[in-house]
Amino acid sequence: QVQLVESGGGLVQTGGSLRLNCTASGDVVSVSDMGWYRQAPGKRRELVALIIGEYSARARKRYADSVKGRFTISRDSAKNTVYLQMNGLKSEDTAIYYCNADVRTSHTYGSYPYWGQGIQVTVSS
Repeated sequence: QVQLVESGGGLVQTGGSLRLNCTASGDVVSVSDMGWYRQAPGKRRELVALIIGEYSARARKRYADSVKGRFTISRDSAKNTVYLQMNGLKSEDTAIYYCNADVRTSHTYGSYPYWGQGIQVTVSS
């Protein structure tokens, strides 16, 4: 089994910062793409940031237009951990944030997507 555990969410004022962390553990052989998604009340889940590739030095990064210049995704492959540094937070960033990772286990030939249970981020004005 694979678990993705998120941490670092909470309540912050407009303009503030938070850093989200997500670690994959359990039957993890390797982790390729890792990313963050979010879902606000009454809205569909959307991509926030994605880091493509296992090795941070060569990884490509993709961001939603709404967070470019404010959010930064990074990873520590040795720890199977992905981070999301969020600066300049706005009220519209309020949502549940979900970690996603493509994980290869000892029981699979390829990588399959796993999700964390989600963590609340609330930005107050």
